Order: sequence, then structure tokens, then C-alpha cells
Amino acid sequence: MTQAQPPTGQQKAPPLAMTCSRQFIPWLQEQHFSIAFTTYQTNRLFLLGLKPDGVLSIFERLFDRPMGLFATPERLYMSSRFQLWQLDNALEEGEEHKGYDKLYVPRMAYTTGDLDIHDLVLLKGKRIVFANTLYSCLGTVSDRYSFAPLWQPPFISKLAPEDRCHLNGIALVDDKPRYLTAVSRSDVAAGWRQKRQDGGCLIDIYSNQVLLDSLSMPHSPRWYQNRLWLLNSGTGDFGYFDFKTGQFQPLTFCPGYLRGLAFHKDWAVVGLSKPRREDQTFAGLALDERLAAKNASAGCGLLFINLKTGNIDHWLQIEGIISELYDVQLLPGVRRPMALGFKTDEICKFITIAPTPKTSVKSRKNQPMIQDAPPQESLNVFPTQSDEELETESQSQSKFFKR
Repeated sequence: MTQAQPPTGQQKAPPLAMTCSRQFIPWLQEQHFSIAFTTYQTNRLFLLGLKPDGVLSIFERLFDRPMGLFATPERLYMSSRFQLWQLDNALEEGEEHKGYDKLYVPRMAYTTGDLDIHDLVLLKGKRIVFANTLYSCLGTVSDRYSFAPLWQPPFISKLAPEDRCHLNGIALVDDKPRYLTAVSRSDVAAGWRQKRQDGGCLIDIYSNQVLLDSLSMPHSPRWYQNRLWLLNSGTGDFGYFDFKTGQFQPLTFCPGYLRGLAFHKDWAVVGLSKPRREDQTFAGLALDERLAAKNASAGCGLLFINLKTGNIDHWLQIEGIISELYDVQLLPGVRRPMALGFKTDEICKFITIAPTPKTSVKSRKNQPMIQDAPPQESLNVFPTQSDEELETESQSQSKFFKR
């Protein structure tokens, strides 16, 4: 199907267009999940689901440079230029708002300053941990400070706002940060830029060892089905780290620069971006040669890769104003999500009220109406390291085409 063309003299490219593989929509409906992804290039959070008639629902909200994303069906955590946001679902089970079954409302924000936060995760103890790329460390939020450092790579000698190694990715194992990716093991300001082709690192936090140091701009390490998966972005490879051989094992070549990785059953969902030609950050990577050898060009979108075969079973391609993605998360059991933003007055008018305690008049005389929440237990993120206890805690105007 193609878009109807305007009269001659009025033709112009659509601001955003999406195409998908033929069986993507039926598959998404059968698997019963929705997708959230960020693009800091155009300051957008996207939420993809299905309308009641089976047509793709594309919802977007504007945030200032959104990047890292962590999602559950009831809550989203998202980093932005100088804040880290918590968006909570405001709908009860079975309730809808304008045809959407989830409505994520910005409820809390930590003002961190511009730390260039990349990946972020939420531990079961409700502690937020993020890759503080500017300071080359892992950090967490603080009620008093911009951030609290938790760990830094063994090759980083000083906590400084210099983006020395471009620390970017976090893999959780047993609900604790275990493996990280960085573009290099450089210990000088912006030193990673000289090691983009083959200096990328995979780091084991517990042992403080660099497991690999020959990757090309790696991103998005994830532990899934007893394997450590990651994206070797500079070569276009999705694969895993083989602990026996100590090598990266590619599974699938993807035509683009890779960032963002999530899993559903036997599929990986990989974010695909077009390298910025005007930016030397992406110049001279092996990805360019591999694309040329395959007579292909880089694309932007999402790839759904079969973990058993390595085949790309489904794909979603994005064209127009968006050419880069950063993070992708899945919302299992969610059919059609939306969110409130700050560009309209809807966030002023959408008001919810917490239920009042169901107590008798007699009991109210002896009990306060406002009850304190039970205290939360402190959590040590890294058992080998003691750290100070911290207090934690438009509808899119896009055009959609199917071919």
C-alpha cells in the first residue's frame, strides 16, 4: 500500500512513515505485547500497540533527549537530558482511556543534571541504577545530590565529567548489575573516540575484569536464557559472549547501527539506526564496508530476530524525520498504551484521586487518616562493595503503511 500523493506542487515527504513486514501485525496481535522505544535525535518517546481493528497504534510524546528506558506494564523509567522520569499507569485493570488500556503519567522526576545517562535498570528493591556515561561510572539517584556513584571500571582512575570510556550498557543477572559495555578502556577525556573500531569492552563487575576489549562500539548487554547477549554496534552484529572461548559470537547481521535490545520468548527485539554521516563518531566503522559488500544501506527501525535460527522473522522500518533510536522495551499483556506529556493541557486536566481508607467513624478517632508506608529495606547492589544507604526510590501524526 502506498500513500496517496498530493497534487503537483504540493508534494513533500511525510514527517514520519512506518512500514512493516507482512506478518508483523498478526504476530504482534498473537504475542500480546506492546513496544516502547526512545529516540533522542528527535526528543520522542514512542509507544506502539494495536487498535481494536488490528491497525498499528503509534503514539508519541515529546521529552528532552530521552535515552535509557526501563519498563514494566505498570511503570516506565526514562532518562532525559537532565532528569530521570518515572511514569505510572493511571488506569485500573480493565479500564480504558480514549481506547487505550494503559495511560502512563509523569509522576516523579529526579533532577540529575546532564550526565548523559544511557542504560538504566530498576532492581527489585526499587533502586534505580544507571550508566553515568559522563562520569564513567554506575550511579543511582539521590534525594540530595545529582547522583550517587556506585562503581567505576578498574581502568578509570578518577571520577571526572570527561566521558573517558563511554560506559553505556548494563546487564542484570539475578537482579544485580553484573556486566557492562563501554566503547573503550580509555582513561583520558573523550579517549574512547580514538578506539571506536576495535577497542570496545565487556566488563564483569564482580571480578573487575575486562572480558573482551576488541569489540566495536558495543551496546545493550542483556542476560537472557542463560546467555549474555549484546550488540556489536560498529559491525552491525547481534550475538552473545561465549564464556568458554572468551569470544563474541555473532548470530545475525543487521543493516544498521545497533542500540536497544529486549526479548520476548524466542525472539530478540533490536533497535536499528542510521549512522550520522556528518558526525565523525560513526566514520570508518566496519559496518560501512559490510553494508557495501551486501549492496545495502543502513536503515532505522526494529528487527525481531529468531533466537533459534538467527533469522529476522519480522521488521518495522521507520522513515522520515527519525533516523536514530536508542532504547527499546516491551510491555507484555498491554494492547494499546499511551502517555501524557507536557505540550498540551491534558496533563492539567487529567486528575486521579487515591481511595480513602475504609474505616468506621469510631476507628477514625483513634487512627490517623494518613498512614505511613511501611519502611523499605536497604539494598546492597554489589555484595563485594559496601556503599552508603540511600533513599530510593500526541497521539502521533505519523502515517503507517503495510507492505
